[in-house]
Amino acid sequence: MNPTSPTSINWTLKNSIFEVRLQQEPCNEIGTRMLDGWERFLKEAASSKASAVILYSGLSSGFCAGADLRESYQGMLAVPKKKHESLMREFIDRIHHVMDTLDMLPMTTIGVIHGACFGGGFELALTCDLLIAEESARFCFPELRLGIIPCFGGIPRLKREVGNALIRDLLFTGRSINAKKAQTVGLVSQVVADGKGLEVARQMAVQTAKFNNETRIAAKKFIKPLPKEELAKEKDLFLSLFQRPAYIEALRKFVESNDLRPYLP
Repeated sequence: MNPTSPTSINWTLKNSIFEVRLQQEPCNEIGTRMLDGWERFLKEAASSKASAVILYSGLSSGFCAGADLRESYQGMLAVPKKKHESLMREFIDRIHHVMDTLDMLPMTTIGVIHGACFGGGFELALTCDLLIAEESARFCFPELRLGIIPCFGGIPRLKREVGNALIRDLLFTGRSINAKKAQTVGLVSQVVADGKGLEVARQMAVQTAKFNNETRIAAKKFIKPLPKEELAKEKDLFLSLFQRPAYIEALRKFVESNDLRPYLP
């Protein structure tokens, strides 16, 4: 049932509920291996009649620290500069397809967040229908510190959930917000004690499975539209920024950092 490496993504299907566990050290960074795992999962999910998906991290370091910037930097060094844009566009197209598919799955998706939920990890969380935040959870977009913007669809999806004032705060300052603040602004539906998120998500998944599938799917399409035009604009803006010297230099500093958690603001 699960063709992925145990160091990337594992999933199980029981009683019409998928449980997807992220477990790629050090903090579930999203690169080609993680992307491969997501594509395999979505292929299986498409042929299932599951009613819910629970997404969580099996690592103590957090939910997801974002994109695999080290892989990105090494990839840029490995090919001529003239190929950078085409290769990056190919990767961004793949990740947008994965994120959009997750966003629009015909089942209820529940994310369990603890610890770091940064950058691309935050964008991944925003594809979920419901978010449960453990008290340790922190959310942020640190991308401007690297000379880029979120590029996995984060800004349009966050605009769908909360007001522009909070988005500008997160984007322009790079600061993080905690679980309590995230609940106050309507980003997460519940805040629970550390270690309790998966238990609560399982209870919620069972509850959502009680309703008629067609009605639930219709309700999701109505209340959670995919912001296609803004997603395309975000992608194009990122691709116009990522080859600028400011990003290359910031990426180099990030990769060469001795900080154990250099993605923290």
